[in-house]
Amino acid sequence: MAEFLPAIFFFSGFVWDALTIGHNVATSDLLIFTAYLLTAGVLLFVMSRPRFILADQAQIPKVFRWFFSTNWPYLGLQFLFGSLLSALFILYFKSASHALAILMAVLLGVLLIANEFLENAYRRFTLSWTLFGLCAMLLFNFLLPFLLGSVHAIWFYLSTLLGAAMVIFLYSKTPQNLGSILPVWLIAGFLMFAYAIDMIPPVPLVKRDIAIAYDIKKVEGHYYLTQQRVGLWALWSKASNKLTLSPGQRVYCFSSIFAPAGLETRLYHNWQKYSDKQGWQSQSRVGFDVSGGRQNGYRGYTYKTNLSPGKWRVRVETENEKTIAIQKFTVSEGNKPPRHIIFKY
Repeated sequence: MAEFLPAIFFFSGFVWDALTIGHNVATSDLLIFTAYLLTAGVLLFVMSRPRFILADQAQIPKVFRWFFSTNWPYLGLQFLFGSLLSALFILYFKSASHALAILMAVLLGVLLIANEFLENAYRRFTLSWTLFGLCAMLLFNFLLPFLLGSVHAIWFYLSTLLGAAMVIFLYSKTPQNLGSILPVWLIAGFLMFAYAIDMIPPVPLVKRDIAIAYDIKKVEGHYYLTQQRVGLWALWSKASNKLTLSPGQRVYCFSSIFAPAGLETRLYHNWQKYSDKQGWQSQSRVGFDVSGGRQNGYRGYTYKTNLSPGKWRVRVETENEKTIAIQKFTVSEGNKPPRHIIFKY
């Protein structure tokens, strides 16, 4: 039974993170993650001291001898990095709505799983500094926009540099500068490049819901969406995105985005149609303001009329065209009214 305990703890912790974070970003969550990061920094600083490395037991007071004679500092680093990677994977995965963003989330997922096998590898300081730097930069990418109430691109680049600078400063204060710090700079460069090509969602905004509907009504604080009914065989979906429209009929896009309290920005629904020759072409881009703080997400919708048959999608974007969510659907013409179903959001 004992050999299964690490796997049980790993899956239990991951399930707990999945249930408690991801739909929104709470201040308490960020405080806990910051405490994890600072604790990992203290551990790294202590572990890089000559006394820890040499561990001359005769010269160490008995009360501290257990610290130097056991593997718990390495297990501690493994736990702290695993907790941070688990939370970051969930947040990025929930916000990923297109291929590049999903790829970024998958990379974090691979690191999360690999961390379970890296206990002894943390004795190599290059790996420890690298993971510490990655976690610091990704966490700062959440913290700075969260505290400043803005998702402007400059805060992402600045928070990435601040995370790297924190690691460089701590590394410079270690007596022997064990390990290489070069991977931290490479990761910082990669993250800034990934953000520029829309590979990283505009955190701390988190997608809650996005749906295409024939009609929307708001009653007592709830939105009721009339959507295309899906077949009984599609158990994983609430509604179909294959729409049958009559001429002049409206189509609505509803989206719910979590934004932390104090954050105010403007989001856009970019209605795009697919062309075999030109790919996705923007047909209209409609904006609406967002004020953060609502626990269930800020809800808004736009609509478009006279959609021609073919493949369509709506991208929920920030002002600087960073993608939060994408909803694809197809349009066909027909005079027979389609089967409808109403959902409450």
